[in-house]
Amino acid sequence: MAKGGFPGMGGNMNNLMKQAQMLQKQMQEMQEEVSNSEFEGSAGGGAVVAKVNGKKEILSINIKPEVVDPDDVEMLEDLVLTALNQAMNTAEETTNQKMGKLTGGMNIPGLF
Repeated sequence: MAKGGFPGMGGNMNNLMKQAQMLQKQMQEMQEEVSNSEFEGSAGGGAVVAKVNGKKEILSINIKPEVVDPDDVEMLEDLVLTALNQAMNTAEETTNQKMGKLTGGMNIPGLF
């Protein structure tokens, strides 16, 4: 058996381990960067604006007074949901894009 523990692998196993450790470090840094980022979604032409972070925590919801109609609460609820979903989708897409660049498109379940 070769010195690296696998026949025919030689020093390649050490290089592979170093690359894996480097990739893991880069992924941790990227996850931290995304977690600290803010993402925004809006609805009703900016009447409702929601902000979330990369951990998918709601940071704020801003509602313009002119869209608050006590006779049409359902519209306001729809606007809030739309803005929040848009912000969450943006956070998810950004996370996937950034991680995809690191992993080269590999699908690793449970990675992020």
